[in-house]
Amino acid sequence: MALHLSSSNAQFSDSGSDRSSSTDDADETWDDWVSDSMENRPCKSLFEQDKTFTTVAEAVNHDKLVYGIDLDDLCARLSLDPYQRIRLINWIRKEKPAPSGVLELQGTEQFLSSDEYLIPVLEDDPLLQLQSGDWSDSDDDEAAPAPTDLASATRRIQALERKLQQAKRDLAEYRILIGERLGDVGFADAPESSSSHYIAPLRDDDTHYFSSYAYNDIHATMIQDKVRTATYAKFILSSSTLFRDAVVLDVGCGTGILSLFAARAGAKRVLAVDASGVAEKARQIVKDNKLDDIITVIRGKVEDITLPDGITQVDVIISEWMGYALLYESMLDSVLRARDRFLRPDGVMAPSQSRMMLALCEGSEIFKERISFWSDVYGFELSAMANEVYDDAIVDVVGPETMVSAPYTIKDLNLGSVTPAQLDFAAPFTLTSTAERRTKVHAFVLYFDTFFAEDGQPVGPDVDVHVAREGDPVLAEVWPVGGRPNPARRMSSGDGLKGKSKARVTSFSTGPESEPTHWKQTIFLLRDPIHVHEGTVVEGTFICHKNVDNSRELDVEIHYVVKDPSEELSSKGAVVQMFKVR
Repeated sequence: MALHLSSSNAQFSDSGSDRSSSTDDADETWDDWVSDSMENRPCKSLFEQDKTFTTVAEAVNHDKLVYGIDLDDLCARLSLDPYQRIRLINWIRKEKPAPSGVLELQGTEQFLSSDEYLIPVLEDDPLLQLQSGDWSDSDDDEAAPAPTDLASATRRIQALERKLQQAKRDLAEYRILIGERLGDVGFADAPESSSSHYIAPLRDDDTHYFSSYAYNDIHATMIQDKVRTATYAKFILSSSTLFRDAVVLDVGCGTGILSLFAARAGAKRVLAVDASGVAEKARQIVKDNKLDDIITVIRGKVEDITLPDGITQVDVIISEWMGYALLYESMLDSVLRARDRFLRPDGVMAPSQSRMMLALCEGSEIFKERISFWSDVYGFELSAMANEVYDDAIVDVVGPETMVSAPYTIKDLNLGSVTPAQLDFAAPFTLTSTAERRTKVHAFVLYFDTFFAEDGQPVGPDVDVHVAREGDPVLAEVWPVGGRPNPARRMSSGDGLKGKSKARVTSFSTGPESEPTHWKQTIFLLRDPIHVHEGTVVEGTFICHKNVDNSRELDVEIHYVVKDPSEELSSKGAVVQMFKVR
């Protein structure tokens, strides 16, 4: 539910994929492409939520034919704005009214102004992200009558801004599609069209990204992150059944440290891939460690390479792809592409799962450091410098004592099955304050937990992540490991990678309870702090998608309401605040 507003912070309490194609027909139009990218997603029926259709159009048509409910016609008849349309869909999914009751709606019902129904009932519900033709596809906006009151004008502005943002996203996707059709040829080299308008070449989001990984400092930072490196080492070196005689693909190998671990664990072949200049150093490192008979370093994008020596499938894919807020840098897209191209059907992804965790943070120290100190600098008022601080997420470390709620899992990524399209998402959350006394909450905090399952299977919610603290043995194990012989190998059970014995799970957390990692935590400072006490509930929706202008950056929207435990409904309107992770 990407509700794009004109302000980074707004309140509203009133009314207020694979881009594959089945044909290469040259007559396909802009509308065809936009329709494919927007609507070619699985969607559940409004009235049969156990029934999933392959596209939005199929689900909408089913409800129209079987139940007589045409969603677009209904929204038009009731004159619903985009917010009311979202409330209508969530109301139907949550309350499950009879179709006859839906047809009797008048557009004045109380739920159409209730913030409760802005919270998605279904995660990543495509119906919430697509708008009716009346306000998303019409070319007659200019002919619409001018609003006569402030509320109507505000809704009109918000709807138009939403259309503009969506048009920008569609244009970016269309450019990418054309770029793919033309191979490596940019728009500037494409055949001339009858249009006299110049089309800018595709933005290259990769050049700076890969060049930044050519230098030593970033690799030193990652390797010296003991929580990160020691956990990878522990998993690889203790999973001899998985790695023994395996063919391993290391995506984004960097210095090749994970490939070295895999070779030491008994892999018969390791293919280490990196598109940055560090690949040349990795080749030398492999030779210096006399492992060039096992490890082959390939410089290039994993989307483009061909594996050497006739290898078409691998047994294990290892990668350290995680970025700030987990998804920053969009490296996971490349890892999933490698999975789809090269991993055999019963192969294993390492790591196999990551969870994005959201919590409430008192955050007064971060607020003082980044915001309040500007109000008095040598006796001068410089608060204007703080205005833009709220627009960007902050990457920093907060202490466990600053947390005032248990964490909530807003996204659980199973690397064996997640698709790139699911990395843009909207997820509901509910956070309950654990503060013993009235406390001012300055921020939401996001971090992630990562799991390595030896069999690659999903880890259940009952499995707790390992939290490394000072003195944890795992933090010391990695450093002398290079001088040790190969770890003792367990006898095979005869069932291959998926034996009957319970699979070992290794994990680490980047949360405040853990020893700090180089990922730290991602902090979303609130323009209007929340006042909570024990039992106060903060619920809403966390929306995350790639930035239109730079696909390696993230745009985040947090929609939330605050409810006192003594009150049945929130006394204030929902708040929306937008951030960039960059």
